Amino acid sequence: MFEAILFDFDGVIADSESVHFQSWGEILAPLGVPLSWEFYCASCIGVSDRKTVDLFCQGLNYRVSQLDELCIRKRELFRVKAVANPPIVESTRQLIRNLKGQYKLAVVTSSGRNEVQPVLEVTGLWNLLDTFVCMSDVERLKPHPDPYLEAARRLNIKHALVVEDSDPGEASGRAAGFEVLRIAHPEKLSERVLERLSVLPH
Repeated sequence: MFEAILFDFDGVIADSESVHFQSWGEILAPLGVPLSWEFYCASCIGVSDRKTVDLFCQGLNYRVSQLDELCIRKRELFRVKAVANPPIVESTRQLIRNLKGQYKLAVVTSSGRNEVQPVLEVTGLWNLLDTFVCMSDVERLKPHPDPYLEAARRLNIKHALVVEDSDPGEASGRAAGFEVLRIAHPEKLSERVLERLSVLPH
């Protein structure tokens, strides 16, 4: 039924939302910008860094160039933290190793390449992917269909299973015309994907 499986990164392959939140906290604390985990979970998961910093700094008098610089600094801090302690469980690593060769595989994310690629490399997953779509590869990010349509174009496929954890990500996958498997936590990824593919975990 499926030619490919297209994974979101944050909250799907990687249990990384807390790392993003910690990184934002370290960047914004010296500026006195208030930050709460509840607000982050409710408003910032599944959206780009640029939209996130806009939400955090809403009503504050920051220039666009200053907000862009905050995004750059946050991405670098996230990369350092995530590479030092990759937030990807072993069951997910094994799942992707097992799926390689059975399906075309891709990561489709609204995060930046410099954040995600080093984590996939250090965990041995990068070379298992058939393509990788990130924020710099499309004009419109999730919830628009563009990221998933770009992945499908590169892979030359029409039928894919999209795995997502957020409303914007689910909307993006469905708008691209694909079935979406919604998961609640990265630790459940392997179990849920194998269940959907009707494969019993070993």
